[in-house]
Amino acid sequence: MDVSRIRALRGPNLWSRHTAIQAIVTCEGAERAIADLPNFEGRLRERFPELGDLIPSDHLDTVSMAHALEFAALGLQAQAGCPVTFSRTAQTVDVGVYQVIVEYTEEDVGRLAFERAEQLCLAAVNDTPFDLDATLKELRDLDEDIRLGPSTGAIVSAAIKRGIPFRRLTQGSLVQFGWGSKQKRIQAAETSFTSAIGEAIAQDKELTKKLLHAAGVAVPYGRPVEDEDDAWKAALEIGLPVVVKPQDGNQGKGISVNLTTEEQVRRAYRVAIEFRDDIMVERFLPGHDWRLLVIGDKLIAAARRDPPLVIGDGTHTIRELVDIVNSDPRRSDGHATSLTKIRFDDIALARLEEQGYNAESVPQRGVRVVLRNNANLSTGGTATDVTDDVHPELAAAAVAAAQTVGLDICGIDVVCDTMHKPLEEQGGGIVECNAAPGLRMHLDPSFGKGRAVGEAIVDMMFPAGENARIPVVAIAGTNGKTTTSRLIGRIFESNALRVGMTSTDGIYIEGRRIDTGDCSGPRSARNVLMHPDVDAAVFETARGGVLREGLGFDMCDVAVVTNIGLGDHLGLNYITTVDELAVVKRVIVENVAPHGAAVLNAADPVVAAMAQHCPGDVIYFAINGQNPVLATHRAQGRRVVYVEAGEIVCAEGRRKHRIPLANVPLTRNGSIGFQVENAMAATATGWALGYEWAVIERALAGFVSDSATAPGRFNVFDYRGATLIADYGHNPDAMLALVKAVENMPALRRSVVISGAGDRRDDDIRQQTEILGEAFDDVILYQDACQRGRADGEVIALLREGLSKAKRVQHVEAINGEFAAIDTALARLKDGDLCLILIDQVEEALAHIAQRIAGSETHD
Repeated sequence: MDVSRIRALRGPNLWSRHTAIQAIVTCEGAERAIADLPNFEGRLRERFPELGDLIPSDHLDTVSMAHALEFAALGLQAQAGCPVTFSRTAQTVDVGVYQVIVEYTEEDVGRLAFERAEQLCLAAVNDTPFDLDATLKELRDLDEDIRLGPSTGAIVSAAIKRGIPFRRLTQGSLVQFGWGSKQKRIQAAETSFTSAIGEAIAQDKELTKKLLHAAGVAVPYGRPVEDEDDAWKAALEIGLPVVVKPQDGNQGKGISVNLTTEEQVRRAYRVAIEFRDDIMVERFLPGHDWRLLVIGDKLIAAARRDPPLVIGDGTHTIRELVDIVNSDPRRSDGHATSLTKIRFDDIALARLEEQGYNAESVPQRGVRVVLRNNANLSTGGTATDVTDDVHPELAAAAVAAAQTVGLDICGIDVVCDTMHKPLEEQGGGIVECNAAPGLRMHLDPSFGKGRAVGEAIVDMMFPAGENARIPVVAIAGTNGKTTTSRLIGRIFESNALRVGMTSTDGIYIEGRRIDTGDCSGPRSARNVLMHPDVDAAVFETARGGVLREGLGFDMCDVAVVTNIGLGDHLGLNYITTVDELAVVKRVIVENVAPHGAAVLNAADPVVAAMAQHCPGDVIYFAINGQNPVLATHRAQGRRVVYVEAGEIVCAEGRRKHRIPLANVPLTRNGSIGFQVENAMAATATGWALGYEWAVIERALAGFVSDSATAPGRFNVFDYRGATLIADYGHNPDAMLALVKAVENMPALRRSVVISGAGDRRDDDIRQQTEILGEAFDDVILYQDACQRGRADGEVIALLREGLSKAKRVQHVEAINGEFAAIDTALARLKDGDLCLILIDQVEEALAHIAQRIAGSETHD
């Protein structure tokens, strides 16, 4: 078994909406049916008993080694605690070659599971050991290390429930919610609204107390100290007992409380100075340790925090009791679980000594042994939810504290006897205000019920009903994608929106190109959705990107499929038929939002059939209003777009809206059929988005397909009385459309300049010149700059073969180089001629043509 070309499908894809690892697996001989591998199944189950019923024992003759790999990769992740359920193995057209797809929740974990699954299968084949426990631990540890922590995870989960898209920006906790201009970000419990000044104030404990005191909030008295001696001096000034802590600490690090002797104060200072340089001493407030969580202007949760402790059983030592408590699966070394393991360090030993114990002491049954003075969860403490017990005045004091400091999310540390009374009535106070507070104690307290903290944060960031999405339109098809995309972009602009667009020639933000090259894949789409100046997005969605990585978004408002051509990259990536190609193209249709729509070409049967896969509405378009698919749709009272009497007609039931083609310059009064289809698709999109007709018509009227607006998309020039057309068409369907358009344009003599893409099938290359040979008098062939795996001269030879039966062609010539071919064609043009130039290097060729035109005008 050979595993190759492992890819991560990071968005909705050909197989499912799940993120997944995809691999090409080649099986030889008996590997194609594990029934032919003696004892393989038994040895595999012996090494991984949890495979259970994943492998159908009664059909082993249909189960290949690739299937076994699939089941193992999925099973290993599931047993490691990852919530994965989807997997699939598909036979390709090549015998013994399979595509294996397995869902993942964390990409690195999914990749590692694939590797270990392959090792497991080989161990079963060779009857060698496989350490399942070590593998599962490895996967669990990796998953715990890289997955979102409980605080960030809770916020993300709440956003998902609201339909708000998210993107993890780092391996840490930095997450973007929403798209484009509507985006906001979080990092753990910090948000885009969190004030840097507020955080700085919260880190300065002394400044925080001054501000709170000035605002009338109860706080304990204290002051900064310069050294160990000053700490004891301050303790005497304040009055024992006291607290010693770092002035800008967090998570309870370096804090010592209820100090009553000089030795304790000095030792506490030495502990604190290890964490921070600035130390303060303040009055110790008797009572319980409470944490109140304020989000926005509301108290959302409250918990009583208890210090880490063990309860004696009369048998085990304190060290053993700590180990027993730490064995709780809810406890871990970090923050990935609801509780943290108790630290059995010097601070714990010192606390034991104060109580007359050491690590090997055996406390009597029922005796509580405290291991730390502070009650932070990060040092092993526990939390009990008391949200419903908080007195209204105490809650108001907490909100006032958060707003005084200037924090949108604030953890308020309070020391007092009870939550049932105001602080002033019980001599309690607020001891700290914490930015980026931990949420674990409120989400999953040790005792009591968890609170909807994530939901509260998301509700604060996004008003009710706001999903932080911008309009997204995805376009797929063989021909017309780029022009249609630009037309739709113009409709958005006509509606005063800033547009981000991806296409085969770059990424555009507000009309400015920020990246070049083929940017029709998911990475470019994600980059646009991350741009803060984008109000609406239009994505050309190429087949290659979908196969390689999936979509760059979870759903779109409108999916447009222009057409499916016979020569559109068939034979690549195991896509060999038009129907298989259609399955790839329709991925955008399958991921239309429920409130959205698919805009489909009714004249293309393969495209029209995609309607049944759309979760939203469907709008059909076709030039012929009597098209059966379109007519049936219209008879059902649903939306259609067609052409009648020189007008684009948008009909829904008895209602119609007409747009004269004379007002759509792109179509040249309706004479260029494929441009009419592009205009109809864009019109249907604007209609699907709910825009006013005036907005749509204004966009159509202002769009001209010149080399600046739509480079390489039927750009028409005048050259010494002859008509030049530059187009990037490069497949048989494009040739048919171009020939039909050219035949509507008068010319004394027609010539064409053409090359061919080397990554197309031989028949597709030949077919292009077979079509052109029926419409042109002269043909000039040239070789692309990049042959894409073909030998020199091979493509030109295929193009010549396509012309072998052409009756109209009078002259065929092969020229070395695209620009030389263009110059040769231009030199032969006379007044009234027409030349179609099928360009390869779009920008360079258009610049070359513009230079020649400018030169001819100067010469004239």
